[in-house]
Order: sequence, then structure tokens, then C-alpha cells
Amino acid sequence: MAPPPRWVRRLLIAPAVVALAFFAVTTLPVWLLVALAASPLAPGWLRPLRLLWISLFYLVLNAAALVVMFGLWLACGFGWKKRSPPFQRAHYALTGWCLSVLFWQVRWTLRLRITVAGPDPDVAAPGRPELVLCRHAGPGDSFILIHALVNWYRREPRIVLKDTLQWDPAVDVLLNRLPNQFLAPERRRHRDSSAARTIGELAAGLDENDAMVIFPEGGNFTPRRRLAAIARLRSRGLADAARRAEQLRHVMAPRPGGVLAALAAAPTAGVIFVAHTGLERLVTVADVWRELPMDKELTMRFWSVPPDQVPAGRQERIEWLYEWWRRIDDWIDTHRPAPRPRPGAPPGSAGLQRVPPVRLLPFRFGPGS
Repeated sequence: MAPPPRWVRRLLIAPAVVALAFFAVTTLPVWLLVALAASPLAPGWLRPLRLLWISLFYLVLNAAALVVMFGLWLACGFGWKKRSPPFQRAHYALTGWCLSVLFWQVRWTLRLRITVAGPDPDVAAPGRPELVLCRHAGPGDSFILIHALVNWYRREPRIVLKDTLQWDPAVDVLLNRLPNQFLAPERRRHRDSSAARTIGELAAGLDENDAMVIFPEGGNFTPRRRLAAIARLRSRGLADAARRAEQLRHVMAPRPGGVLAALAAAPTAGVIFVAHTGLERLVTVADVWRELPMDKELTMRFWSVPPDQVPAGRQERIEWLYEWWRRIDDWIDTHRPAPRPRPGAPPGSAGLQRVPPVRLLPFRFGPGS
């Protein structure tokens, strides 16, 4: 659903979220008692209570971020200097703090761990502009990636997002004040607007601590979307691309347009490929409810490609991108967690054994920690 106009989001939705958070905090004992009473009726340990707590926590965090950003808006002359470097840095610091607190709470409430496999702990450290190409699957993987870039690697990310995320007031206000771009689906987009052009414009002018984030698949991976993407390639007469897409089991075929535009706009940038696995089964709200409490481990892997190793020609870059996506697909096949056995299933029927990750990165509480 398309978000409402900006004035509605700023004058109605954002204040409503702050008011709702105030109401939730002042009546918190009532909600906790209700959730606690309902917990024995649901499977899992305190599932309703955990879900209520993380929902209320996100609501309060959202409202707190809005209040802070309102103060920043006043401090920069009612928005006059909100694009100035000091206030840009302040908003990146706020981004890092919010994500640190959020994932600390997710770790505690839902028992979600984030693990990074790979030998290089500084693969995305500042020093040159980077294009970050990540697979897209599971709820919140874009939040996790931005959390890693801001808090682990001290990067200032730029990202193209779906415009529906502007329904979230804090995401709406914060990311619209930073060099990001919300993009409507193709059916609602103006004729002269394309994702590739938008990505190219956003990738231009990256500096040594910037990171342009791209999800080349164009959407969250699901088996149904994978089949639809293969069918779309065949309908366009791209039989070879469809054949290669069929060979990818855990990812969708990458759409090269945005990647090519970013590479052309940022010729001095390196490329970081990001794979992750662990949350693929969480596709719908029903999936999330069934899996609570999660007890999940999200395993990530970063690969860095220096600028001089990026192919120069258009077709060579497309082949290179497909080859990297095949490599990511193979990595996911090796590291994906074994599915939980079905009730009544015989021992040993859970599936493939998960390969243990290399190292566990701690959660950090905001930039500078």
C-alpha cells in the first residue's frame, strides 16, 4: 500500500505514534498481565509475553527517535541546516544507537544471535567507497545489514528502499534526512523514473566511509518469487538467464541494472558481497508467530572485491555478478541451519547439519563504543 502524503505522515501519523507509546507505557502493567495470562494458552515459552514486549519496545523506541529528531529539527533552524555535515553525522549516530538498542533487545527477548563467518574482521572498514551487494531474505535483514555497517564498520550507508517503509514514522523521518531514496513499485512509478537511474544518482559522490547498499534480487527471496522470476526471464526471451536462475536454489537471479548503474557512477568503489542464512523460514506473520521464541542464529559472510578486480565491460560485469550469486547460493547451501524436525518425526530426520560459524560478533551500543 502506498504511503500517505508527507504532511499526513508528519502531522498525523508521527504524533499519533508518540501518543500511542505514551499510552502504552502508562498502561504497561495491564498489558503485561494480559499477555502473561495468555501465555499458558499458546505453545512455546511465554510466547505472547515476548511478542508483546518486543512490539511495545519497538513502539517506544520509534517514539523516542521521533522526539530526538524533532529536537534536531529545531536545533538546525526548523530544518534549515538538516543537510549540513554536523547534523548528518548526528542522524547517523542516532541510526547506530537505535539499531544497537533494538538488536540488544531482540537478542535478549527473542534469543537471536548474529554470527559472522570469514577470516577478515575489517572487510568493510572505512578507507574507500564501497558498493554492498546483499541477498534479500527473511524479516529485518536490511536492518541487520545497516546495523553491521554503521556500528561494526563505522560506515555511512546509502540505500534505495521500498516506499511502503515510510509507513514507519521513525524510518520515514530518519532516512529521508540522510542520502537515501524511497522508490515506489514499478506499477506506481513515473515513466521517467527507474530504479537503475535512482541507484546511479545515489552512488555518485561516495567518499571513503560511504557504502551504497543494493539488493540485486529486487525483493525478499521466497520459493514462489524464485519461480516467478524464472518465468519472467523466459517470457522476455532470456532463456540462458532463466537456465542460470534455475540453478540457483536459495537466491533469486540478480537484476543487473542497478548494479551496473552503481558501478558506472562510482568507478573507484570496491564491492562487498554479503550472504546470510538463518531466517529464511520466517516469511509471513504466521511464520514469525510459529517460530517464537526464535532461538535463531543468523550467519553472515562478507567478501571484499577491490576496484581493480571489477570487470570493465557490461557483459563481463553481468557474468561476474551471476558468478558471485552462484557462489553465495553455494555458501548458503553449506551454512543454512537444519530444519526443525516435525512432531513425531523419527530421529535424524531434521535435514542437513549446520556448519558451525567461525566467530561471534558482540552487539555494540552505538557508535564510538
